[in-house]
Amino acid sequence: MLKQPIEVCTRRENASLFFISSSLNRMLGIPHCGISRISHQETKRREIFTFLLKTIGMNKKIVKQVAGIDVAQKELVITLGRMYDDWSPELYSHKTFPNTEKGFMAFVLWVKKQVVEEAAVRFVMEATGVYHESLAYFLDEKGYEVSIVLPNKISNYSRTLEVKTVTDKTASEAIARFGLERGLDKWKRPKKVFKKLRQLTREREQLVQTRTIAKNQLHAEQVEAEPNKSSITRIKKQIAFLNKQEQEIKSEIESLTRQEEQVKKSIEIISTLPGVGLLTAVTILAETNGFELIRNKRQLTSYAGLDVKEKQSGTSIKAKPRISKKGNRYLRKAMHMPALSAIRHDERFKAIFARLVSKHGIKMKAVVAIQRKLLEMAYILYKTNTAYDKNYLNRIGSEINIKN
Repeated sequence: MLKQPIEVCTRRENASLFFISSSLNRMLGIPHCGISRISHQETKRREIFTFLLKTIGMNKKIVKQVAGIDVAQKELVITLGRMYDDWSPELYSHKTFPNTEKGFMAFVLWVKKQVVEEAAVRFVMEATGVYHESLAYFLDEKGYEVSIVLPNKISNYSRTLEVKTVTDKTASEAIARFGLERGLDKWKRPKKVFKKLRQLTREREQLVQTRTIAKNQLHAEQVEAEPNKSSITRIKKQIAFLNKQEQEIKSEIESLTRQEEQVKKSIEIISTLPGVGLLTAVTILAETNGFELIRNKRQLTSYAGLDVKEKQSGTSIKAKPRISKKGNRYLRKAMHMPALSAIRHDERFKAIFARLVSKHGIKMKAVVAIQRKLLEMAYILYKTNTAYDKNYLNRIGSEINIKN
């Protein structure tokens, strides 16, 4: 016989569970002591209670289990959640682990102890820079289901929860709820070529920034009243060295693209767009992992931070529409010069630019619209595997006239 009253340990026990526990206590001749929380060490009581519920057919079935992971540079904040067969979600456990391989192993062992075998566990996390990659690769190697969600999706979902306090814990809870409520795609490890290309294009971008600083410094030294010749010599050597490194990076990028026939073909297709060259096409594919997480044009522009943010309420509040810039800054920067080139040399984009400027009179706003248009067209060309046809509109118009 049980010596202690049966106690319920979950946070959200409803009236029916309270009634069951009270009835079982009375049947066993145990005085009632109410519902109280118990620690993780008292798993035996948890197992007894679960067994009794199953015996009388009152236990709800778990259909989905999710581990929501908020990834930071040094730690992982985890929230476990589950969905029952009546579609009611529950968040029931929370813990923090170091963002190291040892922490990954401890995290997996902890999850195994917390979940049940009725349903598979899906690990859901945000695409937060590069900090999430080691964990994603570790879980993928172990055969677990992993879903990586674009950050803007989680942030938009979090606003619907009306959470006033924003912490790592509430962020992991939002990710867990998102994973429970949404049907997510299983993450696939990106091709090695895209990962290497991303590393190289980002290295080149940083190198170009350093060279720009050096050139500005050289100009300042040269126009001084009494320039220091030794300083000028050193700066020139630094610029020459950076130029040499840039050429090495470009050669490595070209070599990588030639190794993968499909990647080479995709780059050639995207490069048919006005103003888009090899480096821009490579950057687009590298930063999106070959558009792996992208499902439509709207999602792509949001991922790049080129989506329009607007605030308006009644007649008193009307802010100017702006791009959110809450996205991949490498994509935004990569599309700037191609947009200017397309406006200057392509008649179609020149006409679009002129129409937009005549509408609101802001040139930079029109340039951003061209950036967005080029990025969307790159996505369409990649998905349809077709090259850009600058005479497409004229050709379609002629065909329509012939039919009529």
